[in-house]
Amino acid sequence: MKRLYRVAENKKIAGVCAGLGEYFNVDPTLIRIIFLVGIFLWGFTIVLYFICWFAMPTKEEIKD
Repeated sequence: MKRLYRVAENKKIAGVCAGLGEYFNVDPTLIRIIFLVGIFLWGFTIVLYFICWFAMPTKEEIKD
C-alpha cells in the first residue's frame, strides 16, 4: 500500500518534495523545480507547500 509522507533523509526544507518524489516514483529534484516554477508563476504554490508540510506525516510517524 502506497502512503504519502514527508522524508527526512532527502529533505531540503521539510521533506515534502522528497516524499512526493517517493510516492510518484520521480526524482525529488523534478518536484522541487515544479514547485519553484509554480511559486513564480502562481503564488498559491507556496501555500500548497505549507499545507503539505503540516498535513503530511513524516515517514517515522507512520511506521507500523
